[in-house]
Amino acid sequence: MAATVFAPVPTGVQAKPVVGERGLPVLGVTAQLLRDPLPMMRARHERFGPVTWYRAYGQRQVTLFGPAATEVVLTNRDKAFGHGWEPILGAFFRRGLLLMDFEEHLGHRRVMQQAFTADRMRGYLEKMQPGIARHVDRWAAGTELAAKPALKRLLLDSAAETFMDIRLGPEADRVNAAFLDTTRAPFAFLRFGFPGGRWARGLRSRELLRGFFQELLPGKRSRPGTDLFSVLCHAETDDGERFGDDDVVNHMIFLLMAAHETTTSTLTSMVYHLAAHPRWQERLRAESLELGDTLAMEDLARLPSAELVMKESTRLIPPIIELVRRTVRDTEVLGHFIPAGTQTSVPLLFNHHMDQYWPDPARFDPERFSPDRREDKGHRYAWAPFGGGVHKCIGLHFASYQVKAVLHAMVRRFRWSVAPDYRFAPDWSGLPVPKGGLPLIVRPLG
Repeated sequence: MAATVFAPVPTGVQAKPVVGERGLPVLGVTAQLLRDPLPMMRARHERFGPVTWYRAYGQRQVTLFGPAATEVVLTNRDKAFGHGWEPILGAFFRRGLLLMDFEEHLGHRRVMQQAFTADRMRGYLEKMQPGIARHVDRWAAGTELAAKPALKRLLLDSAAETFMDIRLGPEADRVNAAFLDTTRAPFAFLRFGFPGGRWARGLRSRELLRGFFQELLPGKRSRPGTDLFSVLCHAETDDGERFGDDDVVNHMIFLLMAAHETTTSTLTSMVYHLAAHPRWQERLRAESLELGDTLAMEDLARLPSAELVMKESTRLIPPIIELVRRTVRDTEVLGHFIPAGTQTSVPLLFNHHMDQYWPDPARFDPERFSPDRREDKGHRYAWAPFGGGVHKCIGLHFASYQVKAVLHAMVRRFRWSVAPDYRFAPDWSGLPVPKGGLPLIVRPLG
């Protein structure tokens, strides 16, 4: 297919046009992104360079490859980039923090930050561990484990106890399914309410989640508490800013999704790599066995191998494979003209596999991040699984604590492996998780 210009460069502007091509009629490159995105990204970069365009998920977008372009977008010094998630996530996660910009985003983030202070994080770590232990004890009693659904259920229960101070009962499967439908719907081929389709299921599930949180809201409003839901209901800045009921519900839907869906992606990747590389599993186990069964905040620094494995796993498979933005004014990136109103994407998956920053990038090698190598220092945005700039993930430290607490419980109770013929294949139709549930072979310690 012949290359074409995305938009003409205005007279007097000293910049190059963005060149690319749409892909297939109607679908563009959507099928390739859903099947295996990295080869398509590499082919586009090789053909058109770091700034190009194609059609995906029903719209044209300019894709900005490499950490240099990523830095321009995420630091956003000329305030040319607003969030670009509305066409993708707006129907399902409307008014979440990720879907806000500039002063509004700053105001909501300022209120929400009160739920992520050091003291509250210490309390969350303490509160989550008994529930984690209950789940992992059940896993240790068996010989096989479908890791993806088991981890997803654990993380949903953990988020409910930590963020809402409730124990999910019979409704847990219903809420879990609703979150799954809601996170998969934005990547549907048919992006309208076709009966029985993924988009329609997502809309129904979003309403179920809204009702679930609204039912709990009056109780949270009526009395202060230490859980995140209560904090959002009562948080107030020095300027008197507070969240209304709709704000609280919208933020809880988004935060609970992030707290267990993105962390499921990270943990399944880590658990697989620890199964495939038992030497690293033993390194984590040795460090955890030096500590008690329950982690204190001060213990986290004594788990350096878990930190290295988490960084390498999120390099290989970032929980969000690309960040999207939309230009709010004409701008330039790496000398290319991009007009206002352009959907743009920063492909983290591609950046994390660039061999000029990551030697042998497909190889699992956590030592890349060790103090004597620090390959991530080749460019400040060579590794950015949690984004950057003002939109950097507000819960990244919580996610790190949760991941380490789960792995600490697992390595102290059992060893796990995968069958010799098992091949890890991510499902790219939502947040990347392994197809087939990631079947593990479990053996108790001893």
